[in-house]
Amino acid sequence: MIRTLGRHLRESLKSLGRNTWMTFASISAVTVTLILVGVFLMIMFNLLHMTSNIEKQVEIKVLVDLTAKQDQKDKLEKEIKQIPEVSSIKYSSKDEELKSLRDSFGDDGKVFSMFDQENPLNDAFVVKTSNPQDTPEVAKKIAKLDNAYKVNYGQEKVDRLFKISNITKVIGAALVIGLLFTAMFLISNTIKITIFARRKEIEIMKLVGATNWFIRWPFFIEGLLLGIFGSVIPIALLLGTYDYVVQWIAPRVQGTFIEMLPYNPFVFQISLILMLIGALIGVWGSLMSIRKFLKV
Repeated sequence: MIRTLGRHLRESLKSLGRNTWMTFASISAVTVTLILVGVFLMIMFNLLHMTSNIEKQVEIKVLVDLTAKQDQKDKLEKEIKQIPEVSSIKYSSKDEELKSLRDSFGDDGKVFSMFDQENPLNDAFVVKTSNPQDTPEVAKKIAKLDNAYKVNYGQEKVDRLFKISNITKVIGAALVIGLLFTAMFLISNTIKITIFARRKEIEIMKLVGATNWFIRWPFFIEGLLLGIFGSVIPIALLLGTYDYVVQWIAPRVQGTFIEMLPYNPFVFQISLILMLIGALIGVWGSLMSIRKFLKV
């Protein structure tokens, strides 16, 4: 078996060398396609990362009834903790709420000093859910509890955020799948031209008794090598440019919600994905293209 595989590998390498222009065309098709796929994957993963960061900041503020006693507050906290979707809960006294309000206005916050003696704000619980998408449902459950005076989570903005996030994921997945199918079609046709030029060789091998899989193996290895070679340039571009892009963008968006994925391990994960995609579509293109030529 090892000797046979060695023979298939040698034949594949000889074929790639003999059909220089076809090899170049196939590798070029893989390269161009994977550059597009790589750029799109980088953008999509970073968009999803930014959206996820924003979603993690979503929280529910539960204002406690002003007339609630300490035991009633403890009971409310216990009931909120018992909601399965809740991941964390933090108590914020009305004094802390006043300080937070004052700090949010900066220098203008001094005007709230008049409330130091008689604070009109409510004590509050700050609640976060395990899955940010569960926020609206959890807010409804908390609103029904005793001594929950008011529940705020920025309903309109949060609902809009989740809608945009879901649409982005669906569109992104659809575009990636569409791009991969386009890549498979282009590469399959390019490899088909290469195989068409060798149809006589395949016919002769069939006539002397070679099995279909004996004929397929060299083309299988060729497709694998074409895919891997075609992924080299996209991976090199990714490794060489992503860090520069991150360094260029970072100071310009400092203090905003925009935060790109770190260079390591992101670029190596994408590089592995691109190599696997290249290898798979190379193999798939070869196997699909050779089928009709095996019917002798």
